[in-house]
Amino acid sequence: MPEPSYAVRQGGPDDVEAICAQRRAMYVDMGQEDAAALDEMTARFRPWVVQRLSDGTYLAWLIETNGRTVAGAGVWMKPVLPGLRGTRPEVPYVLNVYRAPDHRRRGLARLLMDAIVTWAKDHGHRVVELHASDEGRPLYDSMGFLATNEMRLTLG
Repeated sequence: MPEPSYAVRQGGPDDVEAICAQRRAMYVDMGQEDAAALDEMTARFRPWVVQRLSDGTYLAWLIETNGRTVAGAGVWMKPVLPGLRGTRPEVPYVLNVYRAPDHRRRGLARLLMDAIVTWAKDHGHRVVELHASDEGRPLYDSMGFLATNEMRLTLG
């Protein structure tokens, strides 16, 4: 059977359900098994992403083959304080990187990340940030992403 051909495209408001489904599946892949928590997260995420897709503060890249969306990633334009990492008031923050199980190990995550990094460079950004899963870390390391010293305290 021949390898499928893949097409990368930017997503928009019409892609909200695919983006929400991929985000949910990503959490399931990372071990989240609480269906009620996943439902509640998706219900809160849907209006958040609709608003940001509409105002341009969330950008989506999707990969399709044979009329099916099989991978995707998003960029949230995260507001940042003025600092030394550039003059922009926001930093592209990559999130929701997902590939359908039957389309993994084919370079799709790299294809998405290359598109995002190219977009960021083309739009004058000097930094791209993300939170790496254990599975994604080797890809990001190979692309030159560096670990930072962020910490988190979970309250009650």
